[in-house]
Amino acid sequence: QVQLVESGGGLAQPGGSLRLSCAASGFTFSSYYMSWVRQAPGKQRELVAFITSGDSTGYADSVKGRFAISRDNAKKTAYLQMNGLKPEDTAVYYCHLRRLGDEYWGQGTQVTVSS
Repeated sequence: QVQLVESGGGLAQPGGSLRLSCAASGFTFSSYYMSWVRQAPGKQRELVAFITSGDSTGYADSVKGRFAISRDNAKKTAYLQMNGLKPEDTAVYYCHLRRLGDEYWGQGTQVTVSS
């Protein structure tokens, strides 16, 4: 079955960096659009970045120029490189997949940006 497992979250100082990973299994990873979505306390989920099967990317305005999404099809893993972190980036970050009319989410990884 489809599984998405995030890792790489943690505590970072403002201006710092973190790299999130999403290890995927149970489907043909290279054929699908992958995205990262975050949810801050008391707020709705927000699309952060996406990457298509052809490696086109898109970003929320709030992270453009600071975050970079990528994928390694051989490793079936999607990444989110986060630089220039701000306190407002604090959230649980989820890996997300839409496939054949269904949606799949990882368990999430907490990112906290604080001095």
